[in-house]
Amino acid sequence: MKIAVLPGDGIGSEIVAEAVKVLNALGESFEMETAPVGGAGYEAKGHPLPEETLKLAKEADAILFGAVGDWKYDTLARELRPEQAILGLRKHLSLFANLRPAICYPELTEASSLKPEIVAGLNILIVRELNGDIYFGSPKGIRTAIDGLFPGAREGFDTMRYSEPEVERIAHIAFQAAQKREKRLCSVDKSNVLETFQLWKDVMIRIGKEYPDVELTHMYVDNAAMQLVKAPKAFDVVVTGNMFGDILSDEAAMLTGSIGMLPSASLDKNNKGLYEPSHGSAPDIAGKGIANPLATILSAAMMLRYSLGKAEQADRIEKAVQKVLAQGYRTGDIKTDGCQLVGTCEMGEAVLKAL
Repeated sequence: MKIAVLPGDGIGSEIVAEAVKVLNALGESFEMETAPVGGAGYEAKGHPLPEETLKLAKEADAILFGAVGDWKYDTLARELRPEQAILGLRKHLSLFANLRPAICYPELTEASSLKPEIVAGLNILIVRELNGDIYFGSPKGIRTAIDGLFPGAREGFDTMRYSEPEVERIAHIAFQAAQKREKRLCSVDKSNVLETFQLWKDVMIRIGKEYPDVELTHMYVDNAAMQLVKAPKAFDVVVTGNMFGDILSDEAAMLTGSIGMLPSASLDKNNKGLYEPSHGSAPDIAGKGIANPLATILSAAMMLRYSLGKAEQADRIEKAVQKVLAQGYRTGDIKTDGCQLVGTCEMGEAVLKAL
């Protein structure tokens, strides 16, 4: 099985290195090939998603991705900025379904910004559509306004759009995920003011009739954001669009104690996927050896489960992470009183030992 390893920028190389060590320790015959992406891709080949990197990603059975982005690239033309790499991979590989589990381990309840009784036992799954919505809709750009309140002024514009097939395929992913959990699915939209999400809601209701064993509910995104803080354990599976999912999944991450604990999977229709931590490249701490590698290690576990057919090995990694937390090891983002502060490599070594 071939794994494309794309560390990217900032802390990407540090956290991916620990996940690779864990994968190598499993005794499986993985073929891993590394390539530059993001700012590293721009430095090496003049583009955030070099042709060689895209070719490798297409040929691989799965992709282990770090993070992209750095402030020093903010002056580049938008199509050359590091973030275009991940958008390009999603588009070229048709990675339309983003799965982001948010689990609050018992040992990390004190690290959450909410009261322990609110987050203890939290286990929700956010299913985010990844190929459409305002991020990919066209037309978009900056122009001189010809109407509106200030004609003649510069204005920026983006287009929010979804077709029925786009909503149908993410709906099936979400309903099937709910069938494997508590059989409750909440579809988050803004159908009261956006035609795009009236279509979304209509399609969700229609597809829901094919899954009579799953309870389907609907919630406006502003209320969903509030309820995630007020009563997060009321959710089981949440399905929503690209932009809303981007925001809500990061909010859910903080319920778990740190975004450094949140893995993710981005899948195509055949379950080939790109696996990455939900956090960014954190250039302010890059090279200091203090980043939390657990989200990346847990992303590797998701890769084993969803794309490589190694559920038993995925379980081993997840149990090892739980054991390390129970032993009291903490990176700075999840540190609480009485725990042992460790760095990136030390945390990775602790997981290896627990395996």
